[in-house]
Amino acid sequence: MALLTILNLPDGVVEIYEDSTLLAALQAAGHDWMHACGARGRCTTCRLQVVSGMENLSPLSAAEQRYRAAGRLRSDERLTCQARLAEGDVSGCVPEATQLPHVRYRQ
Repeated sequence: MALLTILNLPDGVVEIYEDSTLLAALQAAGHDWMHACGARGRCTTCRLQVVSGMENLSPLSAAEQRYRAAGRLRSDERLTCQARLAEGDVSGCVPEATQLPHVRYRQ
């Protein structure tokens, strides 16, 4: 088991089990997380700005590679519907552009 910490969410520590995407783990933990395309890697609304532990995430998916090449996914961001946490921990933040209006975020 590994840990995902969302620094700008209250109670933002989420346990991730093998073969689970970051998004699936966030949802299982009860967090409402933007994902406009239904977690199919067709948009960038579910992105996470990674602060530490990028090396612990799965390699970029084909969708993430396309978005990076198009300049729509920064080098410090991953799509939560695509990325998996293999081992170790990762911490990050919900980018301001994809924050949900009904969720309280830390500044």
